[in-house]
Amino acid sequence: MNSQSIDKGNDFDFGRTSAEYSEYRDIYPKDMYDKLISFGIGKKGQKILDLGSGTAVLPVNLCHTGALFFATDISENQVKHGRLIVDKKEIDNISFRVCSAEETGFEDNSFDVVTAVQCFQYFDAEKAAAEIFRVLKPQGLFCKIFMDWLPLEDEIIAEMEKLVLKYNPLWSGNGFDKYRYRYPEWAEGKFNIETLHSYDTSIEFSKEAWIGRIKTCRGVGASLPDDKVKEFEREYCELLNKYTEPLRLKHQIHIEIYRSVKGR
Repeated sequence: MNSQSIDKGNDFDFGRTSAEYSEYRDIYPKDMYDKLISFGIGKKGQKILDLGSGTAVLPVNLCHTGALFFATDISENQVKHGRLIVDKKEIDNISFRVCSAEETGFEDNSFDVVTAVQCFQYFDAEKAAAEIFRVLKPQGLFCKIFMDWLPLEDEIIAEMEKLVLKYNPLWSGNGFDKYRYRYPEWAEGKFNIETLHSYDTSIEFSKEAWIGRIKTCRGVGASLPDDKVKEFEREYCELLNKYTEPLRLKHQIHIEIYRSVKGR
């Protein structure tokens, strides 16, 4: 996968990180899922399409609600590891499909909700929005979520970004300030914003879990050769020696819920 707007067009593939992704990327706090439920995402009986699902982190954490989930990803390896997790946990309300967000292959008006967690920036926004609009039922919901670390407020994160850039100067996933919402062009004529919720939180990690999480990021495991990933890991382990566990790292979670204008 590549995009000229991301990492100056450098190739990346999260499928290269799937084994560690399945172990270290289930990082969203419980209160985020509680908020989603309070906003109407995950009601019993809802059919929910999760785009860019990776190893099905969101469906696995919301499956107890009684909703029926369809986890999709463009990476066969991500889907394979998602299935392994679901089989191990004996979850029976999550199905999988390998497909792009822009062309899912599902029928029109199939879903009550579509979700996209930490992935919409990788889609062709206009094409993905058209596909989401097509597969949603009239008045259906599209929930877009992301969680950003805050390097301008957290020394550990700032140091991590500096090290990633040492190994991958093309990486553009750094230097984020707090998000400021603006109604997007891709939503025009298709969706009205219904819920907008941002909040700051500190996510707790062991050093092992944080290193694992960073190794699965776009700038490291998804793009660097294996020998460079190992070099990065050794150097980052040394860098973290001066900090005590657990690490409490500052993040911002941003939730946008749009309602389809279809049927109005």
